[in-house]
Amino acid sequence: MVLFGFFALVLVSVYWVNRAVILFDRLIADGHSAGVFVEFTALSLPNVIRMVLPMAAFAAAVYVTNRLSADSELTVVQATGYSPWRLARPVLMFGLVIALMMSTLTHFLVPASLGQLRERETEISGSVSARLLREGVFLHPVSDVTFYIREISVDGELSDVYLSDRRQPDRSVTYTAERAYILRDDAGPKLVMVSGLAQTMTYKTRRLSTTNFKDFSYDISALIAQAGTPTPRVKHMSTIDLLTRTSEMATLAKDTNGEVLEEAHGRIQQAFLCVVAALIGFSTLMIGGFSRFGVTRQIVLAIFLLVLVKLAESAVTDPVRENAALWPLIYVPSLVGFALAGGLLYSAARPFKRRRRAVPEVPA
Repeated sequence: MVLFGFFALVLVSVYWVNRAVILFDRLIADGHSAGVFVEFTALSLPNVIRMVLPMAAFAAAVYVTNRLSADSELTVVQATGYSPWRLARPVLMFGLVIALMMSTLTHFLVPASLGQLRERETEISGSVSARLLREGVFLHPVSDVTFYIREISVDGELSDVYLSDRRQPDRSVTYTAERAYILRDDAGPKLVMVSGLAQTMTYKTRRLSTTNFKDFSYDISALIAQAGTPTPRVKHMSTIDLLTRTSEMATLAKDTNGEVLEEAHGRIQQAFLCVVAALIGFSTLMIGGFSRFGVTRQIVLAIFLLVLVKLAESAVTDPVRENAALWPLIYVPSLVGFALAGGLLYSAARPFKRRRRAVPEVPA
């Protein structure tokens, strides 16, 4: 388990770095704080762990088996009468423990974290402070609109505000103000500019008109994505609801029954893949026996077999989504994996012995 934890940590770190870079660019660029970035990263972590668990189990099984083979410990144990089937029992138990961890993630932690993550994304999409309140930066909250604030005081006063609105096809309006405030009412947020100038450019006549104002209210609700009630997704729903209330969940998520069942049974199948990955990693290395040249070929073969299992998983996804009655196909990749591991263990238990050619007797 220590080696499994090490490989899981390495793989999670790799995935997390890639995810963190994307989140950092998207959140920090929109003006969100580092706390929001940490929150989003933490909420995405369970799904990252779910993706790397089978690979970590496979890597741990291959590494341990390779070490035992390199140190001739497997040869010694087999010489005492232990068959490959008997030696595979600890690997099977190890895979079952990882499968239990995977089940906890897929049925509880991942749906809850993804649901919370989507709710937070919806909330911050309508944040005025994140979308508009940034000092010294020319912002483009929507197409053909430019907004700039030189300074924001501690009491919320905006100094030297610039707003250019070019959304009208026949004219553009530019507002400048010494001070401004953001207020909220029932109709939405408003930008109240004080002591400013409005410049209107009419494209057809090429005429520029200016208007001085003491105070002017500008509706900025269109510049901010308003947070609404997000449509539920099957990834955020519990497995029990997906299995027992399939049609209702499909209608709620605006998906087909096949997509709902594919998600539900796919969560169960993920646990089996952890056991399959560990058994394939162990059984493939068992067919090689001890060699001074190592087990590189067996490791490559194990990776190839694991890729075949993943290809089988991809192949059955679309048919199940199109036809809900084909949901048993979801478990075909696991059955293929168990069959491959069983065949390899059978081959290791009864190795093929090449017949020796009879040496012709030399007449005296």
